[in-house]
Amino acid sequence: QVQLVASGGGLVQAGGSLRLSCAAPGRTFSSYAMGWFRNTVGKERDLVAAISRSGGSTYYADSVKGRFTVSRDNANDTVYLQMNNLKPEDTAVYYCAGKNTYYTGSYYLSGYDYWGQGTRVTVSS
Repeated sequence: QVQLVASGGGLVQAGGSLRLSCAAPGRTFSSYAMGWFRNTVGKERDLVAAISRSGGSTYYADSVKGRFTVSRDNANDTVYLQMNNLKPEDTAVYYCAGKNTYYTGSYYLSGYDYWGQGTRVTVSS
């Protein structure tokens, strides 16, 4: 089982940047494809970005393409979400999630097995 601990959220002005981190200490981190989701008030939890086990394949929601970058450091059991040019509509609680998979080059849009506790991002206009 993987425990996920997300951090890095906060308050930022529109146009600013934040980097979220999700630590998953343990020998099995590299066995998991990872994703970042977000929850906004009144909406379902949406996938923002996803990354394969190897880090070589990534996915971005249309709303964040060109602004957000997902990456991972398997040596340090951590996945990141670099968020640039933030907009007020990016305000949400962000969650990292992990999916145990055999395939090293695949990212996933759903079916995640483990979830972090969430970190809040607030973007002021």
